[in-house]
Amino acid sequence: MKCTVKAFGVTRDILGQREMMVEVNEGCTVGELKAMLFNQFPRLHGLRSLFIAVNSEYAEDARLLAAGDEIALIPPVSGG
Repeated sequence: MKCTVKAFGVTRDILGQREMMVEVNEGCTVGELKAMLFNQFPRLHGLRSLFIAVNSEYAEDARLLAAGDEIALIPPVSGG
């Protein structure tokens, strides 16, 4: 099944694109998708934290993905 991954901030630089389609197996979890992305883009390991949102809601690693889900990669933010 296909899902859309949207990258924000530094994750956009690491992925080299703002948005990409990924093919995942039925029953795939957020944690498994993260592992797949970390394997494909090792520079993601350098982030101090990385939050994941699915369809605009923060998601835990155990959440199951469904076809057509929109996954957002949310890196740490700094500012004053």
